[in-house]
Amino acid sequence: MLAEASPIRVLVADDERNFTQVLKMELGREGYVVDVAVDGREALGRLGASEYDVLVLDLKMPEVPGMEVLREIRSWEAGPEVIVLTGHATVATAIEAMKLGAYDYLTKPCKTEELALLVRKASEKRRLLRENLRLRARVERSEAFPQIVTQDPAMRAVLEMLVKIAPTDSAVLIQGESGTGKELVANAIHQRSKRRDGPFVVINCGALQETILESELFGHEKGAFTGAVAAKPGLFELADGGTLFLDEIGEVSPAMQVRLLRVIETGRFFRVGGVRERLVDVRILSATNKDLRKVVEAGTFRQDLFYRVAMITVSLPPLRDRPGDIPPLVQHILEQQAALGRKTVSPEALDLFMAYPWPGNVRELQHVIRRALILAPTDRIGPEDLPLDLRVRPGLLAPAAPALPAGPLTTLQELERQHIVRVLTEVKGHRGRAAEILGIDPKTLYRKIRVYRIPDPRQPGS
Repeated sequence: MLAEASPIRVLVADDERNFTQVLKMELGREGYVVDVAVDGREALGRLGASEYDVLVLDLKMPEVPGMEVLREIRSWEAGPEVIVLTGHATVATAIEAMKLGAYDYLTKPCKTEELALLVRKASEKRRLLRENLRLRARVERSEAFPQIVTQDPAMRAVLEMLVKIAPTDSAVLIQGESGTGKELVANAIHQRSKRRDGPFVVINCGALQETILESELFGHEKGAFTGAVAAKPGLFELADGGTLFLDEIGEVSPAMQVRLLRVIETGRFFRVGGVRERLVDVRILSATNKDLRKVVEAGTFRQDLFYRVAMITVSLPPLRDRPGDIPPLVQHILEQQAALGRKTVSPEALDLFMAYPWPGNVRELQHVIRRALILAPTDRIGPEDLPLDLRVRPGLLAPAAPALPAGPLTTLQELERQHIVRVLTEVKGHRGRAAEILGIDPKTLYRKIRVYRIPDPRQPGS
């Protein structure tokens, strides 16, 4: 995991210069990156400008005493762990320092081996606390993403592409209609990447106002605006070492596009109301239900940002273009929703599924099946358990047949046969749908097809 590979950063704050140089040398030998501050004011300045895992702090310092430094950083969100050093140890100061959040307390002179061990333990605690912050941001997201179910050649080509691009750190733009599974694909990329042990953080850019989106992405400091009663890390910070998925990126305002471009290019940003620059290592995945190139041509989306987020573009076909995926998807969703009842889908209902164009794609299919599982009175879902727009759709049939041409009159049976052939042709041979339109029982339709010897319009040469 990327966070574990980075060295532990330590700030030693002490006014005894010889002592600090010894600590810097000895801790450096342990592989730590060590900086030095000679008083409390310099310590606060360094802590505000850079991020440290551990602060080794002397309580007796000029300018700003160590205890004041401790009180100040106590209010910081995810500040460094503090190890207090002093040559004036008393029980009272030890207890006060621990109450203010110090990780531990050592007296001078101290053994560097003991201090080095404490630094390592303190840094581990801090990194665990940061990971807890990330996990909190993931509570709303299901950790058990379903497997991508497909038999369609176009979707299989997409999966083959994902296998190639997932291990890289390339930015990926996922395009597709609403409900095609863009977040599912983004998660699949993350799970197959070298960042899979890091966080996968999701935000819908189109669902939030600009000011709220800015605060969510970049975080804010206490008092940055009305209602900011405490500092809050943004999603870029919470996604550090992992993946940030920007859904509906085409809805982002021009002003926000500028901020996104900078952080994507440099990994650096400021919280709202903040003066301390922050550095993150995040892979960006984006999604849109628009043709983002056309949005760029229209001048409402920055071309430079487009090239940053669309190093690789993945296009997901709509469900209506891959009807062969409907039967396995139906079975998969039935198994997923088994808690609502174990039921099957009748052939007639499946015919309706196959004939319907699914404007809401897989998400709509999930909703329809979930509804049917709740409402179907038996363990078999039939046409009567489906929404009306699946069973009767205005405009499905061609315009009414013209008047019969002049010529010999035909029998009523021949007229009925011609009408059944016409309806079957319109619904591409789906008998359950044809029965609904004709207003007869499917069994009656099947019998008439046999009697009239009506060929299946889906079969070549029929």
